[in-house]
Amino acid sequence: MPGLQSVHHIAIICSNYEVSKNFYTNILGLTIIKETYRENRASYKLDLALNDHYIIELFSFAETPARPSQPEACGLRHLAFSVKDIQDSIDALAKHGVVCEPIRVDAITEKKFTFFSDPDGLPLELYEV
Repeated sequence: MPGLQSVHHIAIICSNYEVSKNFYTNILGLTIIKETYRENRASYKLDLALNDHYIIELFSFAETPARPSQPEACGLRHLAFSVKDIQDSIDALAKHGVVCEPIRVDAITEKKFTFFSDPDGLPLELYEV
């Protein structure tokens, strides 16, 4: 066993740094731990936390290839956030113009969930716990 303890962080590369920074901080409510401009790469690295837990590295690069990002695309499927009340969360996102899919029910857990996208189309999920 490799001794894994927890997920340390999730790295996301965005196409428009300011738009994505606004989305993850002002709309989703993540807090900035540290923002670094790496001059030699003309790139930002933004460390973000949720409830004081480091979870996302948001990167910007000058050139980024497109990647398929529907929830069923091959590769990393999506990033899911747990919420207490899914409808309250959907309503809060809607106030910022973020559209969520219709609420679904997990056939195994019978919990409610929905998907929405970040500014680059990365699928994000809300999962009611």
